[in-house]
Amino acid sequence: MQSDPDLHRSLRERVVGEHGVIMVVGAANTGKTTLARLLLTDALEAGRSVAFVDADVGISAVGPPACVGLRWIDSPDALSSLEHADELRFVGSTQPQGVVLPHVVATADLVAVAARRADFVVLDTTGVVSGVVGQTLKYHLTELCKPALVIAMQRGGELEPTIGMLRRFLGTRVAKAQPHDSLTPSSPLEQRAARVKGFAAALASPLQRWRVQLRVFAPTLPEGFDLDKLEGMLVGVQDGEGRCLGLGALEFTDGVLRVATRHGDQMKGLRLGSMRIDLDTFETVPIRLRELIFGT
Repeated sequence: MQSDPDLHRSLRERVVGEHGVIMVVGAANTGKTTLARLLLTDALEAGRSVAFVDADVGISAVGPPACVGLRWIDSPDALSSLEHADELRFVGSTQPQGVVLPHVVATADLVAVAARRADFVVLDTTGVVSGVVGQTLKYHLTELCKPALVIAMQRGGELEPTIGMLRRFLGTRVAKAQPHDSLTPSSPLEQRAARVKGFAAALASPLQRWRVQLRVFAPTLPEGFDLDKLEGMLVGVQDGEGRCLGLGALEFTDGVLRVATRHGDQMKGLRLGSMRIDLDTFETVPIRLRELIFGT
């Protein structure tokens, strides 16, 4: 959907004067990222110092899927190249189920980084909004990121339980908005293709292969662990200071474990994700990390 300069105009005129974090929540295909871009544009034109934190790990606008990304918005050029992340935090999955804790920690960490430099931070969130997982995720994101305002994009009343919870328990200010009539929802196949494209951009050839030892992993792998189980596992390549440099994929051949990545020269450790990835097709399969490591 193209950005309509008049889309949500009255809401945006109120929001541009806010300071702090503006968190946008809503189910898939409600126009969250479109609104986020418009808010960033408005704030930049108003002379604000601006940052964008993209916590939608499935359809990422900033950085690759399975990561939370930060982009400093210091010029219109930055708005046209959001995919180039200035900082990343690895979550390891494209869905929050099973990774709520790392998802919340990664997002809160990057929001804190953004807030140290920018006085207007837009936080885009995943489209999982209902049920225990969706409500738990949004509650803890709000609790730790402390948004000045939450913008709830909803078609009907699907967000009312979450809105009520945030207002009741955290005293959160919430503004409601409806998706624009011209919004064309993306199909599951289109969303899948977008994830594949994102992984391909992060892991396309040429990749270097680096030999790795068990001690470099988080979580730590037990002695005697069957390394063959790690074949194809998605990993976050870490720099030793909490930052994710990018993605990698594990390969186990001829009794040797290697990581295929573009970031091995700065690698200090590897965080195991909850997915396997095929480096030929960039298709992924979810994996329960606890079952992988402990068999339970």
